[in-house]
Amino acid sequence: MHTLTLAAAFLALSSAVLLYGLNYDTRLIEQRVQAGERAADRARNDIALLRAERAHLARPERIEPLARAQGLQPTLARQFVSRATPARLADADSAR
Repeated sequence: MHTLTLAAAFLALSSAVLLYGLNYDTRLIEQRVQAGERAADRARNDIALLRAERAHLARPERIEPLARAQGLQPTLARQFVSRATPARLADADSAR
């Protein structure tokens, strides 16, 4: 009977240690997951902020005065190239 009591006590202590270790590991994993979720939330907030800043900086009414101050002008119709232009350029080169 004494052996059975010792075995039961050993199993109870072993189970307690095992469950404590499992609980400890679970808490560590839970902390890592929460840290990852917080990092993901921060990244989402940063992305939203950067998109808002980009939208603000890309406004035409903000860009136009800056472009004019650098001497830039709107494009003219003669600056556009049509799809038929390479053939016309080849004709012009052969006429020279």
